[in-house]
This record gives sequence, C-alpha cells and structure tokens, in this order.
Amino acid sequence: MDTKQRKKFTILFEQMIDVMTDPEHFDRKVFVGILTEISLLFRLSKGVTEFYTSMSNERKGVGEVLIDYDNGHGDVAVLRRRIIGKSGAVIIGTLYMARDTQPLDEEEREKLDLVQRALLSFISRNRMQDTIERLGFSDESGYPNFRAFRRFAERLNEAGRLGGYVGIYLNLRHFALINQAVGRLQGDEVMRSYVNLLEMAAGEDGIIARLGGDNFVMLVQGELLDQVTEILNSAIVYYGEKGDKKVRVSASAGIFIVPEGFVMNDPGELMERMISAVTVARRDEQGSIVYYNSEMQVLRDRMMWVQHLFPLAIENREFKVFYQPKVDVTSGCIVGAEALCRWFRDGKIVPPMEFIPVLEQSMDICTLDFYMLDQTCRDIVRWIAEGRQVVRISVNLSRKHLTDVDLLEHIMEIIERNHVPHQYIEIELTETTTDVEFKDLKRVVSGLQREGVYTSVDDFGMGYSSLNLIREVPWNVLKIDRCFLPTDEDAEDSVTNMMFKHVVAMARDMGLECITEGVETAGQVELLRRNQCHIAQGFFFDRPLPVAEFETRLDQHQYALEPKDA
Repeated sequence: MDTKQRKKFTILFEQMIDVMTDPEHFDRKVFVGILTEISLLFRLSKGVTEFYTSMSNERKGVGEVLIDYDNGHGDVAVLRRRIIGKSGAVIIGTLYMARDTQPLDEEEREKLDLVQRALLSFISRNRMQDTIERLGFSDESGYPNFRAFRRFAERLNEAGRLGGYVGIYLNLRHFALINQAVGRLQGDEVMRSYVNLLEMAAGEDGIIARLGGDNFVMLVQGELLDQVTEILNSAIVYYGEKGDKKVRVSASAGIFIVPEGFVMNDPGELMERMISAVTVARRDEQGSIVYYNSEMQVLRDRMMWVQHLFPLAIENREFKVFYQPKVDVTSGCIVGAEALCRWFRDGKIVPPMEFIPVLEQSMDICTLDFYMLDQTCRDIVRWIAEGRQVVRISVNLSRKHLTDVDLLEHIMEIIERNHVPHQYIEIELTETTTDVEFKDLKRVVSGLQREGVYTSVDDFGMGYSSLNLIREVPWNVLKIDRCFLPTDEDAEDSVTNMMFKHVVAMARDMGLECITEGVETAGQVELLRRNQCHIAQGFFFDRPLPVAEFETRLDQHQYALEPKDA
C-alpha cells in the first residue's frame, strides 16, 4: 500500500466506526457508501455477509444474506472470516475480486481483516437485537404479541397522544369452521390475510397484536375506525397457491374510544374496557361489534365478583338444586323433572342470568355442573331410601364439557359413587356448533347409552346440522325449545304450528321421547295432546321448586289438568 492509499483508508475506516457507533443517527445509505469506497480502494468486486442464529441453521442454509457491494465481477473469494457469538449465532463475511485483478498484498489483507471484524461485530450486535425483538415482541407465528401492544400503548401514553385512538379487542367469528373447511395450513393463510387487511386499514400509526388463537387486539387512530369496522363486519379473503380461492371472514369486536385527555396508568385499563365490550359482542345480543360504555364496567365488576366468590360458594354449598316437574299431558302424572341451579347468597337468590353466563366464560361452569349432578344423585338415593316413587331427573351439562376427553368417565364416576340406578338419570346436552364438537358429542352420548343412562338433546334446531344430530346420535329424548312452541294466538295454519307439528311427528317416528318446555297455558297443553307430544314442562304446572316442595309434588304424583287461575 502506498501513503495515499493508507491515508484514504484511515479516513474511511474512521467514518465507518463513527456511523456504527451512533445508532440514533444511523444512516444506511451513508454506511453503504463508505463500504463501497473501501471496496473500490482495495479493488474488491463484491462483499457478502451471512447471518445465522445457530450453527444448525447455518448447515441448513436458513439465515440472512446481505450484499452491500457488487459490481458483477466477483469471481474469486479472497478473504473470508467466520465468527461464532456467545449466543451461538454465526456471522460470515466473504470478500471477492475479479479473476484478473491485482492480488491483495499482506498489509491490504490485514486492513481488510480489520474492516471485516468491525463489520461482523456490528452486524452481529444489530442482528441479535433484531432477534431479541422478534422473540420478545412476536409470537411463534410472527404476529406482534401483547408485549408489542403494551409498548405501543405506553409510548403513545408517554407522548400524550393516546386520546383520540381507538382500542379494539376482536375474535374471529366461527374460525374453527373455516379451519375445518379449508384445512389448518390454509386456515393459517386465511387468518394472516385477514390480519393483513386490518394492518393496512390501521396504517403505520396503528398496531394489531395477537393474544392467542383467533383473538387479537388493536390500537388505531380514530379517523380510521370506519374502514377498520368495515373489515370487522365482513371481508372476502383470498387464499391458495394461485390466490383463486376465497372465504368470507368477520369478527366479534369490543371497541373503546379513548377520550381526549385520557391518561393510562396501566394497559389493563384499556384491556378491561375492550374485554367488557367484546364479552357482550360474543353473545351477539347487541350485534357483533359493541362499543364500551360505563354500564359495561358494572357488568365487568359483576363478573369479577362472581368469579371471586364461586370457589367459596361451591365449598359452602350455596348452590341449591331446584326441580321443575315434567308432566304427562294425558294423565297429569309427574314422569320426570329437570334439575336447575339456584344460588343463595346472604339469604338472597342470585338470578341465574347473573352468574351462569359468567361461569360459562371459563371451565367453572363444568365444576358447577358436576356439583349439580352430585347433589341430584344424592337426592335420588335419599328418595329411594325413603320409599318415594322416584322419577327420572335430567341434569344439564354445558357444551364446555366436550373439551374433556374423559367426560364419560367423570359422569359415571359421580353416578356410581352415589349408587344411583342408571335409569333415574338423564344427561341433557345442548346442540353443538362445530363438526369437531359433534364427534365428541356422539362419542359421549353413545357411551352413556351403553351404561343405560338416558340422554336428551336440548335447544334442538339451534346448532350444527340438527337433522344430522338426531340421525347419527342415539338420543333417548328430544327436548323442543319454547321458541318452537306456538302461542294461543297463533293460527292453526301458521308456520310456527306447522313446524311444531312436524318436529314432534319426526321425533315420534324415530322412537324418541318428546318433551316441550315453556308450556304456560291450557291451550298449549291441548296443542301437545293433539300432536301426541305427551310430556310438558313449564309454568302451567309448576315453576322450578325447592327440594321440599318438589318432594310434596312427588308424593301427590299427579296434577289436575284443568286451567289454573291467573
């Protein structure tokens, strides 16, 4: 190297170090320009840097390859350095020259080696920071996670810019059905495409992060809310190798419009409001997109109160079994009853609608169901011991139980432990909404049949392929929901009357016992008789009764079928 070349190198090397050690003002264009000048100074044709997070990834060729300078004549590798960091990451730098170029002398090699070591150290540090960023702020599928959302919200809050943003908690509607229809891999592709649509709508000043499964949370500027909600309501998503397949995707969403001047002490303050709203949205009572209001906070507080008290309430046996009789409409005889839950707290009844939906948000509902089955079994055994004329009692089980692969064993353990003759127990199961649940339901019902335990399908007509449900699953009882029961005002040829008549006829032809619930008038009792639906349950006969009152009805055994006074 001559003096002029050495001086030029010293200036370029110092410039390179200055750029690398000032990350706040790092300018990649300037940095690449310096590397280009160094390459020209040493007659290089190409410089390549490889980064692998591990040696196994290096062997597989899974990593990043950076080419910051290439004049198209890099024929021969003249200098290569490989570094393994403390984390196991591998960084490789290779320099190339044209075949007919003057070779490097010893001093030039030393100086280029110095450049490479500095460059590889810089790249290693930055790439590891990127890796840490990905691991810390992304989930396994590459979506930003809740930490990323939290950081984004906290930065807005610090800058006093959170007011005017909108927080959205969203859950993809019926996504399990989409997965079944298109397959898991293409289902992931559909989800990614849908989220990409939301990301584009949210813009660079927004974020969408995945909380797990098909649940996401967003922060977007208020003026972009309309275009985001349009996608939440419904969007056509294309997928497949050629992108020629399509599916419609929508979401349930809870939305909190952050007021101006709002100061966030913790991201949980945003999440609580969004969760309160999405809880209502999931029930679809007010539509699939629900905006937060102060009343929802009261509901949220109520939910937390129920969840907090539930374990102690179970331990103290605050939940009591009430029985609603099932009556033969031709004879007035009690032929069965449904076990229903009532919660007594501080001498008052907590209405079921205030705690059942809350418990159904978690597996607590399963604990309550098994508690109810156990209490019912104890009552039945006592009635037998007391010489009463015992009838079959149905006990409801939530759809949540279908996630329990040992559900059949758990049901039978409770029945057997209490020594209850199997014919006195009926397990009432709600229709399923997915094919996966359908298969589990069929397995459990078939198992209960083998054990001689009766089974009934509740809410018939509301779920997944209702006709298939009664064709493939060996039920004993079809329970017709009150929404199918005509009122006294319905004409004989009304749609409701025709539907009721045909559902009852179908159940009878299939050999199923048919029960109608919600029977409240003498006219409805007569309607059941005309259509040969022999069993009724409803206020015409009795409301759900405490144990002692129900025992009195059992002893009387029969109702008068004349109309009751109003």
